[in-house]
Amino acid sequence: MRYIVQFRDRPDTAALRREQMQAHFDWLRQHAERVLVAGSLWPDGLELAQGGLWIVEAGSEAEIRALLASDPFWLCGLRASVEIWQWRKAFPELNVPV
Repeated sequence: MRYIVQFRDRPDTAALRREQMQAHFDWLRQHAERVLVAGSLWPDGLELAQGGLWIVEAGSEAEIRALLASDPFWLCGLRASVEIWQWRKAFPELNVPV
């Protein structure tokens, strides 16, 4: 199953984000078979990410929670919250990646 995972960061964590960015990228590369797409969320007009969004392949929400528990951004306390939604692609017969 595919899931959308949306994170919000704690306020005033720009320095922490920068410090942990390489470890987070390394972690994403190690889990690329599960975290299919990942990126940061930027409010329009701001130059600082406020969270992130992933598309994840997993069997359950519990699997995702176990996975994200090892993400450096989660471990260092950057993340304020997470929402996990099962995602069902419209027009599954169309051959579009993701």
